[in-house]
Amino acid sequence: MANQRKFFVGGNWKLNGDKQSVDGIIKFLNDGPLDENTEVVVSPPAIYLDYVRGKLNNNVATSAQNCYKVAKGAFTGEIVSAAMAKDVGATWIILGHSERRHVFGECDELIGQKTKYVLEEGLGVIACIGEKLEERESNQTNEVVFRQTSAFAANISDWSKVVLAYEPVWAIGTGKVASPEQAQEVHASLRKWLADNVSAEVAQKTRIIYGGSVSAGNCKELGTKPDVDGFLVGGASLKPDFVQIINARKA
Repeated sequence: MANQRKFFVGGNWKLNGDKQSVDGIIKFLNDGPLDENTEVVVSPPAIYLDYVRGKLNNNVATSAQNCYKVAKGAFTGEIVSAAMAKDVGATWIILGHSERRHVFGECDELIGQKTKYVLEEGLGVIACIGEKLEERESNQTNEVVFRQTSAFAANISDWSKVVLAYEPVWAIGTGKVASPEQAQEVHASLRKWLADNVSAEVAQKTRIIYGGSVSAGNCKELGTKPDVDGFLVGGASLKPDFVQIINARKA
């Protein structure tokens, strides 16, 4: 049941911030108060991972926004591996974000390889999936998200370290939000896919979170849906409103 899955809220800062603005985010997170029944993870740009971990209270974990598929090597310009992220205190990595897929051209296969490596390093994976507007309009949502989930699943032996993030591409940074009903419908379909293709236990226990223009205004209603186990928040995670989103399930 939904209430056995710990609510999970991630803040993806994307390519934003300088030390001054990062200090401001750290301050409102440290001041809180944050719902102790919600797992909170923030994902600063890689260059600030160590800085943020050093100043942030321990009730908020840190995540890299991406990584390469190996620990080290001759890969000029790649900025973080899971081993390096772990070395500076990060415990999660976001993989497969739509901006990595559609801006930087990462394919399902590469994202799968990264997933296998990150889990081998003992870190958690925030596994992102989601359809583009034309795919939704041509009724391909399930086809797309099942294909993307399948590429993750082929590389996962232990699902306890995986959070699935459904992020419809048409709702990211556009101000358009999937309605709570639309989000619930896709999340329920994903849970059924997990039951049919992985196991009933994995389907029941895996947290499926929603991302795409989540705000203080819509988080409470989204959070009431039985298969919405939290959020992956973009722009709103840079603002004090993020605390309200973290506390969406608090009475």
